[in-house]
Amino acid sequence: LDEQGLAQLMQRSSAITTEFENVPAAALVTLGSQRPVAPSADAVAICQDRVLEKAHFRLSGVPCAPHAVITAPAELQAVPDELLPGILKTARMGYDGKGQVRVSTRAELQAAWDGLEQAPCVLEALLPLEREISVVLARSSQGEVVSFPVQENLHRQGILAVTQVPAPHVPQALQQQALEAARALAQSMNYVGVLCVEFFVLQDGRLVANEMAPRPHNSGHYTVDACDVSQFDLQVRTLAGLPLVQPTLLAPAVMLNLLGDVWFDAAGAARTPPWADVLSVPGVHLHLYGKLSARKGRKMGHLTVTAGTPEQARERALQACTMLGLPAF
Repeated sequence: LDEQGLAQLMQRSSAITTEFENVPAAALVTLGSQRPVAPSADAVAICQDRVLEKAHFRLSGVPCAPHAVITAPAELQAVPDELLPGILKTARMGYDGKGQVRVSTRAELQAAWDGLEQAPCVLEALLPLEREISVVLARSSQGEVVSFPVQENLHRQGILAVTQVPAPHVPQALQQQALEAARALAQSMNYVGVLCVEFFVLQDGRLVANEMAPRPHNSGHYTVDACDVSQFDLQVRTLAGLPLVQPTLLAPAVMLNLLGDVWFDAAGAARTPPWADVLSVPGVHLHLYGKLSARKGRKMGHLTVTAGTPEQARERALQACTMLGLPAF
């Protein structure tokens, strides 16, 4: 740890948070000794380690995928047959599809673990997924909890591509179940700040937790344009000890992630995306992150499309997809 850097941060800050779950929990412990830190080091430590995260799901009574922890060759050999085919995931430092390998046989499992340098991993059974959803909530130090509507997400190559709100294909009872599970997880960690919980909806209608992100989340970026209070507003309120207010969705929305691929044409030549055309579509809000160079798979920004109805928002988003060369959804 850079003790001098942490000391300077404490001198310049009234309260401290993080936008990235792989910040060392020890740094948050140091900072928390002198300043309000949210989320806490304990909560971040759970969310940044899949082994601890899975254990916490079980302790909180929230279903998750059948899995096995692999930290040694003996544990690899003892993996039950029913976990194959599965997905081998590194316990730490995995995000946006990194550190994840699909495996179908024990030979593939061995090769994948070797390829991940035999790092501690979790092997999850490959489940029959219907769709993916997420819940973004905020919890105060007084235990007050507010949440945004359930969001329906589409991932491509492990990276979030599309978020739709309200979730168009998720029954109300299942949405309520997801909201209650996310609240239970936040409560059990004594969590303070904005938390995102991602879930899988299985083909038989069951809900299982996938993972947690202890921060404002990509799937909640639409809240800046479509809600009266954004996820970032709520993060500030939790840090400042201000009252939390239940957010209101002012308009149905579709969020499209803009990866570096958009900056290249079909032949692979660099180009400037047709922003003027995209911005001519009513209800389009463009957010670019100011990154100096584009590369394929790198998050460069996002579009939020708002409209009077969910159908209209989707139609406008599909227009933008066509202009940018993005696949339909």
